[in-house]
Amino acid sequence: MGKDTIANLITSIRNADMTRKETVRIPSTNITENIVKILLREGFIENVRKQLKNNQNFLVLTLRHKRNRKGPFKSFLNLKQISRPGLRIYSNYQKIPRILGGMGVVILSTSRGIMTDREARLEKMGGEILCYIW
Repeated sequence: MGKDTIANLITSIRNADMTRKETVRIPSTNITENIVKILLREGFIENVRKQLKNNQNFLVLTLRHKRNRKGPFKSFLNLKQISRPGLRIYSNYQKIPRILGGMGVVILSTSRGIMTDREARLEKMGGEILCYIW
């Protein structure tokens, strides 16, 4: 695993979703825990539990899949990392982008912690744009 924990989280969830896995295990850090709490609160994942293995903490996520028996499988969760270690993207609260006209979620890192775009607009807080989810 590399140093970019957000990219590892997004890639692990995306790969597990594309292969229709029920659960995915990711290393637990403060940033990943906060992002996973937002994913759970917004309804993109079903359940989260902590697991201790070999003195390391892991988060075990239960993914939510669209079950369409008549057609082909379609991915339910779309994630895109925006800010990365080589290029940080910041925005004030007035210029936070709206994903799918407000249907998607933008996750930001602000001075008051990690929050969604709706919460940041209500508190009039800008910050670093971490990722888009739709």
